Amino acid sequence: MNNMDSNALSGILSIVLGVAFVILIILIVVLIILKFRDSKQKKDVNQKNDMIGNDKNNGIDKNKTTGEYKQYNKQSIFDFMEFDKIEDNMIVQKNGRKFLMVIECQGINYDLMSRVEKVGVEEGFQQFLNTLRHPIQIYIQTRTINLEESISTYKVKIKEIEDKYNQMLFRYNQMRESNAYTPADLDEYWFELTKQRNLLEYGKDIVSNTEKMSLNRNILNKKYFIIISYFAEENTEKYDKDEIRNIAFSDLYTNAQAIIRTLSSCSVSGKILTSKELVDLLYVAYNRDDSEVFGIDKAMMAGYEDLYSTSVDVYEKKVRALDELIHDRAIDLANETIEKVKSRPERIAKEKEDNLDELIRKMAELVIKENQSHVGQDIAEEAIKEIENDEGGNANEKVQKKTTRTRNAKTVNE
Repeated sequence: MNNMDSNALSGILSIVLGVAFVILIILIVVLIILKFRDSKQKKDVNQKNDMIGNDKNNGIDKNKTTGEYKQYNKQSIFDFMEFDKIEDNMIVQKNGRKFLMVIECQGINYDLMSRVEKVGVEEGFQQFLNTLRHPIQIYIQTRTINLEESISTYKVKIKEIEDKYNQMLFRYNQMRESNAYTPADLDEYWFELTKQRNLLEYGKDIVSNTEKMSLNRNILNKKYFIIISYFAEENTEKYDKDEIRNIAFSDLYTNAQAIIRTLSSCSVSGKILTSKELVDLLYVAYNRDDSEVFGIDKAMMAGYEDLYSTSVDVYEKKVRALDELIHDRAIDLANETIEKVKSRPERIAKEKEDNLDELIRKMAELVIKENQSHVGQDIAEEAIKEIENDEGGNANEKVQKKTTRTRNAKTVNE
């Protein structure tokens, strides 16, 4: 009886343990499912935030209430700039209430000066500080020297020198072939031609060395600027925008000229930057890396502003390019044709001069044949044979002597 009770109790305990184990497994599975759902929800939220952030970076903002997207236009770019525009050699700020004018100063090598010169510079700078009656800002900008513009200028000059050399060489060859110039004249022109050739070779060497130098990006240059400002709030009277701009320009220009005159006492020269130079200054300030490779001139010629507006049609650009090509080639063809036409009589005269004896013999034979009926056939044939057997030089010499005797006889008779 006791054994039966023990077996029954063991069975009940086994059943309870099995049920508990099953319940534990179910709880573990439920916990895993809940954790998986929670992680998935967090992942979806993060993805949604990333998408919203990307939309904002791309200039698109989603309205939570309406679900619409807002597209930023190009005017919003100027919200990040510290200026409104550049006008009349001034930088306009704060919606036309503040104006800036910039003076570029040429630095001096203070370390190479003598002691007396250093003292003079210090006294001049002290005088400059004492005469200031308005706030100024000193700005130093470090730039990588871009030699591309200088190289382009050199190449244009080299092209002019090369064209002149080719013209002189063509002229020298004409002089040699014409036999109308003395050896002294040819030597003198050859000397000038050699000078032109040496100048061309020297110029090409300069361009080559400058191009090699431009590959060095470690060549830096510092530019020094003094910035003066004008605030429209200083005027209590009411003026329109044009009047405020004119007053600002007059005030800034007067102060800038006073600063330039005062700086000259310490051997520092200065000039007021133009609107184009101000654009270049700001372009370098906002595009440090790109300005070393792509200058402001190229940026303006590339038409970056056309990305925000209607660009020139590509076929219009092609037509303009073809018109320029046609014009240049037409000028070249006209010059070549004129040279050919000019040299044609000279070439004909040269050919006749070289074949002078042959032409004289042929003309003499033709004259004898035309007058055969008057002089007789036998005499005509004999004369033609005599001309053919006689040497060209002797025949020509005889003709010249006979012509000379005839002219002398006429002179005596007269």
